[in-house]
Amino acid sequence: MKFLSPIWLTLLGGVAVLAGLYVASQFRRQAYAVRFTNLDLLDKIAPDRPNWRRHVPAVVMLLGLIGLVFGLARPARELPIAKERATIIVALDTSNSMMATDVSPTRLDAAKDAATEFVHNLPASLNVGLVEFHGSAAMLVPPTKDHGDVERAIANLELGPGTAIGEAIFAGLSAIETVPAPAKGEEPAPARIVLMSDGETKQGRPNSTAAKAASAAGVPVSTIAFGTAEGSITMGSQTIKVPVNKPALQEIADSTGGRFFEAASGSELKAVYADIGSSLGVERELRDISRWFTGAALVALVLAAGMSLIWFSRFP
Repeated sequence: MKFLSPIWLTLLGGVAVLAGLYVASQFRRQAYAVRFTNLDLLDKIAPDRPNWRRHVPAVVMLLGLIGLVFGLARPARELPIAKERATIIVALDTSNSMMATDVSPTRLDAAKDAATEFVHNLPASLNVGLVEFHGSAAMLVPPTKDHGDVERAIANLELGPGTAIGEAIFAGLSAIETVPAPAKGEEPAPARIVLMSDGETKQGRPNSTAAKAASAAGVPVSTIAFGTAEGSITMGSQTIKVPVNKPALQEIADSTGGRFFEAASGSELKAVYADIGSSLGVERELRDISRWFTGAALVALVLAAGMSLIWFSRFP
């Protein structure tokens, strides 16, 4: 917790002085009672009362004053706030290698399931777009706050030949450009591409060219290497090994300021998406919580006055 106006905390010194005066007054009262030597008469005119009850209103009142001082100092804490106008482009590999069954039921089915959950859990204020790629890349859904459109498009993804990761990045950058420009005086909206693939570029522009373009545009590309090294597919009567190319995907993330992940199962992929979503969807911001301290202080002061009136027929 931080204080936005910490200068007011100096008033705690005054509260400490009041507490000291109260303690001193209690010692003086005890000293006076000792000097009153006629103990039988003292017992009749000032019978024993519950000592703890006498101190409760004063203690509660001091706590209320401390709460008021904290309220004036404007305490604040960091809270997660949904980013406004941020744009996330989900780029999914639909190349034939995604039919491999090393991830149950297939790589593509597990990827679709995890991507759908990722989009569903993003804050509603974010624009989300979808790019699919195999031998070429296409923007299936331009950035939109209607996340249901993206989820439905993910469900309809189908396989195709080839892999064009570089083209997928360029398609994502083009999608981001369709987002309306910020109003005058506003900062450009943050954007990021989340690209999931299991292979390496075989068609289109090279990864390095696309990564340079993303870096120049200030758009980090986070990549997910999905599948296992033992993956294989059957094309006709031929069995083809389709291991994941992790180094290529890591190089894209490193060169654009994104993050690299690897997942070898559907549950791991969901965990990766959850991690990405927690960093993309929110930012931490200091929020003033002084009203909570002020409210609690007023309750404490009213309570102290009420207890003193009920027990001793006077204010503390």
